[in-house]
Amino acid sequence: MIPKLPLNSPRWRDLDGVTAEEVQALLEHMTSTAATGTKVDWRQTWTYMTDDVLADGTVYDSAYAVLPHLVEAAAALSPEQSVDFWVDMGFIVTAEDRPPVPADLEAGFSAALRLAEQAAARSLLAVGAPAKVCGQLALSCVAFAGHHIGAALWDLEPEESYLQLLCPGCGSDTEILKFFADPVRPPFEAPELPDPDRARQGQHPWGEVADALRDETLGQEWAPFLRVAREVAAAGVPVETPGQAVLCLIAGMVAAKGTPQWAGKEWACQLTLLTGHFRCWNCEQTWTVADGLVESPDGARPQSGPAQASTAAADSSATAVQPTAVEPTGEAAGEAAGETPSRLRQDGNALLAADGTPWGRISVFSDPALSDPALSDSASSDSAFSDSAPGSSGGVDSLTVVSLPGGPTLVAGAGASAGDRGVVCLWDAADGRLVHGPLSGHPDRVRSLTALPLADGRVLLASGGGSGAIGLWDAVTGRPVHEPVANWLGEVTGMCAAALADGRTLLVTATSRGAVRLRDPATGEPVGRLNPSGRPIRSIAAVPVSGGHALIAAADNQGGVHMWDPAVDDPWDPGAAVQLKDRALSDAGHRVAAVAAVPTADGTLLATGDDRGVVMLWDPATGTPVGEGLPPATGTAGLPVMTATTLHDGRTVLVTGSKRGHGLRVWEPATGAVRRISLDVTVTCLTAVGPDVIVGHDRGVLGLPLTRQ
Repeated sequence: MIPKLPLNSPRWRDLDGVTAEEVQALLEHMTSTAATGTKVDWRQTWTYMTDDVLADGTVYDSAYAVLPHLVEAAAALSPEQSVDFWVDMGFIVTAEDRPPVPADLEAGFSAALRLAEQAAARSLLAVGAPAKVCGQLALSCVAFAGHHIGAALWDLEPEESYLQLLCPGCGSDTEILKFFADPVRPPFEAPELPDPDRARQGQHPWGEVADALRDETLGQEWAPFLRVAREVAAAGVPVETPGQAVLCLIAGMVAAKGTPQWAGKEWACQLTLLTGHFRCWNCEQTWTVADGLVESPDGARPQSGPAQASTAAADSSATAVQPTAVEPTGEAAGEAAGETPSRLRQDGNALLAADGTPWGRISVFSDPALSDPALSDSASSDSAFSDSAPGSSGGVDSLTVVSLPGGPTLVAGAGASAGDRGVVCLWDAADGRLVHGPLSGHPDRVRSLTALPLADGRVLLASGGGSGAIGLWDAVTGRPVHEPVANWLGEVTGMCAAALADGRTLLVTATSRGAVRLRDPATGEPVGRLNPSGRPIRSIAAVPVSGGHALIAAADNQGGVHMWDPAVDDPWDPGAAVQLKDRALSDAGHRVAAVAAVPTADGTLLATGDDRGVVMLWDPATGTPVGEGLPPATGTAGLPVMTATTLHDGRTVLVTGSKRGHGLRVWEPATGAVRRISLDVTVTCLTAVGPDVIVGHDRGVLGLPLTRQ
């Protein structure tokens, strides 16, 4: 028996996500299915529950109490009835954002993983699952065994040919657009056999898996890969086993159990490509693909040193060693012809072209040490941004531009103090000088900001926090207008100002729980709501249209885009909003993760970005795409950040990158020209002021010139 938290325990009230009553209802359905074999619709109940256990890559702590109950029930089901459950659980236990297991739930959760490993392996051996699902089930099994390569579940898109990798050395993203080819023969040798002295001790189900692989064949050329697969299984998948070797096991299981048989063998051969190597476009080190599939793998080390020479032509491609990843050739065309440099790089406080000639000076925004709110309204050379390690509480999570009538243009940035309480600063965009801050008072880390220009000439700054707190500040004085107070609506994932035709401006806030509210900017109180579907929102933007009126665009956590009219009273009434064409989105395989307004000479367009680095432009009046869009490219794939601006000569450019990335792309939609900027910092957010892009990063804020100085 697995130690489980009793369903009548008051401890459930302390856990986020699922309630004990919901667990009880699902258990009754699963138990009925196991006892009678009838097709009780427990899977639909489980699907609904997964949204409360895992949302947008974040696991709620209730998962550690829920899973021991459900694993025991799922293990009692027949193997074919539980396949989807084990795959879903694999995603849960390998999600990137997982809180620590509470001490009182640790024993039960550990026991649940051991039972899940045995039961999922039984399903794997007994059931002929579709080839791609079989691969996911095999990865879930090794995740339950505690091996880090199970996290590759999140990176292998069964219907996609591309592969996104994270360099273990410099943290840059590398995307290989056509990775999963159909090899006739192995393009490289099989990995080394695992160390036999590291065999796992104790009872485990992998001996039966090794037996199932003994008669499997993919042809003579693939025999060495299957031998590695058998040896890994016979050893019990020890956690020290190199990821390359465990991926051979995944391929072997797909070959043996994937259906139909021809599809299983085809997908297995493609999966063996994951046992090769790639070369990072940024640091030019060569790594195993297995080490690039998961974040911070133990024991990762480069296979070779960085290249000794670099040319403009070499810089235009990010090379993978079996297979090769090449960026769109148009990005390097301008430099080859002697025109505007297509590649820039940070060198201290200077921005240099690829040939080493100066491009412009980088502005470093002053920082009053966010970790010490007592240093209000004074600049300090001791920077909490600069001194904090990447990913720590000192980074900047959100930026926005605040334009004061008759006054300077300010940049507002927000993050958290050492105690993870939210703080906000305002700088002069012209020189990076601190004007106000840190403005303290947020009970939580600030995740979103927006400026609110009001009809009476005042300009407010709105801030939204991780616990749902919403604050309002006077941008001229820096004083609070509305003290931030936490609420139950979820983390504020986006904010924008919605201008209405009657002259009013409303604050629009969106949360991780799908609550999109229209608010009175004077009080912060809700006066209306949008998003009738209730889907959690990742990104939101106001898109100005004719008559001084703005529509609201939002990206949900399933890759969908919503257009709303804030002027209507009924959230189901589309008003003037036109939805984007579903066919255009699906044909492009465009799962949107971020939205932004793009000013042009002919009106404002909507930009949508996805995790591959693709950006598409849309006419908000018709919902149709405009132009060819920005294709995916290595180095900027991942959770997107983007901003748009108009240069002094009237050209519109869009700057895009990825959170946790180190590079930006500057795209001019009218010409298709693309320029890449390599940075020494980890990007977290972007905004723009005229010819400058403002970069929030893990240690502060930088201003980069988009035109040569």
